[in-house]
Amino acid sequence: MKKITELTFNNTYRSLPGQFYNIVDPEPFENPFLVAFNPEMALGVGLDVKEADRQDIADYLSGKIRIPGSEPIALYYTGHQFGVYNPHIGDGRAVLLGEVLNPDGEKWDLHLKGSGRTAYSRQFDGRAVLRSTIREYLCSEAMHYLGIPTTRALCIVGSDEKVEREKTETGAMLIRTAKTHVRFGSFEGFYFKGQYENLEILSDYVIENCYPELTDLKDRFNLMVVEVARKTGLLIAKWQAFGFTHGVMNTDNMSIIGDTIDYGPFGFMESFEKDYVPNHSDHFGRYSYNNQPSVAFWNLNKFLQCLSPIVNNDGIQEALKCYKDSYSEHYLELMTKKLGFSSFKVGDKKFIDTTMDILEENKTDYTIFFRKLSNFSPGGESETALKKEMGKNWVLEYINRLKQEKSDYAERRDSMNRVNPLYILRNYIAESVIRKAVDESDYTDIETVRKLLMNPFDEQDGMDRYTKPAPQWAKGLIVSCSS
Repeated sequence: MKKITELTFNNTYRSLPGQFYNIVDPEPFENPFLVAFNPEMALGVGLDVKEADRQDIADYLSGKIRIPGSEPIALYYTGHQFGVYNPHIGDGRAVLLGEVLNPDGEKWDLHLKGSGRTAYSRQFDGRAVLRSTIREYLCSEAMHYLGIPTTRALCIVGSDEKVEREKTETGAMLIRTAKTHVRFGSFEGFYFKGQYENLEILSDYVIENCYPELTDLKDRFNLMVVEVARKTGLLIAKWQAFGFTHGVMNTDNMSIIGDTIDYGPFGFMESFEKDYVPNHSDHFGRYSYNNQPSVAFWNLNKFLQCLSPIVNNDGIQEALKCYKDSYSEHYLELMTKKLGFSSFKVGDKKFIDTTMDILEENKTDYTIFFRKLSNFSPGGESETALKKEMGKNWVLEYINRLKQEKSDYAERRDSMNRVNPLYILRNYIAESVIRKAVDESDYTDIETVRKLLMNPFDEQDGMDRYTKPAPQWAKGLIVSCSS
């Protein structure tokens, strides 16, 4: 593992033509300090965890001192936001510090969010706030350990700088790590400008860095979009199965490798609600939980439209089919496992749909229900309690389904507990951490919750309070895009 001054950089995106980015230095805080540091992600990028203790580490991690080998740039992209094309987006409050090679030769972007104005900031200040960086820091780790593809976070850097949002808040920065920051929106600007040669340049870049197995194939662009579609389908299936709602599924927030990116007004659903919307500014529910699969398909259509100058119609149609198939198959596979069935059988989809309908009607906590279900055993109090919650017909059908595969109680319980988490990042948990950090400058709970979320499926001593539904004070929490 290396010191911060010894990291190995290979800044591949900087080698692309100038239209792909804008060269810019971060606007540093006057007195930055380390709020949180992720040792697991530090090891991932090849950084010695002891570097968190050095006096000047916050200066390096906030851009006040340039990390040797880094070459900061703001990335150009556009996108469809709430269904409307916006040609003026790009990294308006972030810079790609550079791309680090870890000891295994893996490339990781170091992307500094909240780093100040860039050429794409328009009238905005280019800053992030402590509240939003804590939410992304914790949720990206929660997603990773749930097995959901995601960007991750290396650290949070705090400051005394004041930032105006809905109210005056404290400015902060977050280093986001990712295998790539190329998005659907990275292609859109070049398509709408008619710069088709840049579509080919960017596609070859994506293939070389993300899908190298396609590099020398004649139909590589067709094959690339099919892979993008497949990975997108897998991602959305996992979101749905774990009750996660992104909140702002604009095309510029869709990763080219099927990772969850750009955490804003997200939410893990508690009381099951198909039309759940975590973003208070999404007045028409475009990005509701139930709409996510169709929105991803819509976004994929926009992406494929942009690639149409270099991808033929067969490739486009295959990609669209691949998305539908990968989403449907993986979602049903995950839900089958969540219910404790060893394999999918005819009739299971209807049973899954019925289950969701009952959960919504009863306003049942989604995560708690599936975790409790692992302890179900036919007969006695367990069956009586489940009948009261789900109805007699549902329970009888469930028991019959378990009998079909001669389900063993202990094996089923253990299997279900590996896919049904005990701990998720509920909004009130994140809010409690944020209030303590913002109001008391006490950041200890950030690390407590991060460690908790590293083992979401295993019961942890003294952590029972994190398994509960939202307390009364938190039921009306509102999350905004500035989150």
